[in-house]
Amino acid sequence: MAVKFLKEFREFAVKGNVVDMAVGIIIGAAFTAIVQSLVKDIFTPLIGLVTGGVNFTDLFWVLKAGSGGADYTTLAEAQAAGAVTLNIGLFLNAVLSFLIVAFATFLLIRNINRLKNLHHEPETVAPPTVKSCPYCISKIPLPATRCPACTSELPEVAERTELN
Repeated sequence: MAVKFLKEFREFAVKGNVVDMAVGIIIGAAFTAIVQSLVKDIFTPLIGLVTGGVNFTDLFWVLKAGSGGADYTTLAEAQAAGAVTLNIGLFLNAVLSFLIVAFATFLLIRNINRLKNLHHEPETVAPPTVKSCPYCISKIPLPATRCPACTSELPEVAERTELN
């Protein structure tokens, strides 16, 4: 029974979808680290510069003071004192991270789709080789002057009529 279970698990684990998913998770984790650094090390200081030196990480409200008073200059001090805080800056950083990930994912998918379209040549429509009889709607070769199904003589206009 255990051998059968291990065999089923091995078949599941080596399927293409599972391996693709594992690679995606690994790349996603690495991409998350890059995005977090981008937000923390680049965007947050730039936004802080524009907003007059506000550090979003230390943007918080004290809901309940901890030991040592209620005057905390950093979030780390408030948390070390056991204060209950509303961490607005951390939330804003998370929202900014999400927006960057969403935008980067959009650009990535957009460029992948463009690359896929570069490799596909546009389909060319072949010129019609048949026409329809205006009397019996049978398909007949273009050069035919009589319909083989109903034996009607075909007018010139019928050559322009197509039913493929």
